Amino acid sequence: MQNPIPHPAQGDPSTADRILLRLKTRGPAAASELAGELEMTAEAARQQLQKLAADGLIAGRQAAPPVRAGRPRQEWELTATGHARFPDTHAQLTVQLIGSIRQLFGQPGLDKLIGQREAEMGADYRQRCAGLPSLSRKLEKLAEIRSAEGYMARVEKQGKDWLLIEDHCPICAAAQTCQGFCRSELQLFGEVLGADATISREEHLLAGARRCVYRIRRLAPD
Repeated sequence: MQNPIPHPAQGDPSTADRILLRLKTRGPAAASELAGELEMTAEAARQQLQKLAADGLIAGRQAAPPVRAGRPRQEWELTATGHARFPDTHAQLTVQLIGSIRQLFGQPGLDKLIGQREAEMGADYRQRCAGLPSLSRKLEKLAEIRSAEGYMARVEKQGKDWLLIEDHCPICAAAQTCQGFCRSELQLFGEVLGADATISREEHLLAGARRCVYRIRRLAPD
């Protein structure tokens, strides 16, 4: 199930913030789509989009060629500045610390730090998922934990598989500096979900995707 777009009555977020959140969590969209989803007029949507574009937060792009002949449709997507509106936890300090650890203790020292982080997170995740009766419940709990940590995580069913989708990475700067964090998390998810499932990464933020997506396949009856 997709995350709902906040309505003004829910904490009264600004229209601009709602548009940015929509583009962050669901990807590029045309002005007409945004108007319908956000329950506003097409003209109001266009005005908001122009303001966001002028601020450098979004940019227009030509959508894929339409099935029928006609004028190409313009879609809007977040720029790097727009993505930066969503927090990257203590990014500059984290990058500096990683550099210092690598300089003082070498790559083995940094690998040991990542291993310690993985062990602590794994113990916490396993404890919070312990006793859940099914793989689907474990995935829902994992998405809840990750969302609380800033990953904007959700689970979608796709045929016999599940997708764990993370629309944001609050440690992106750290992961760019040391991709061991990403390898660690993939292994961690597998340990939490157990031997009844396999997990693979299908989309990766650091590989140019707009988000990280993991496919989970059940090996035994749930």
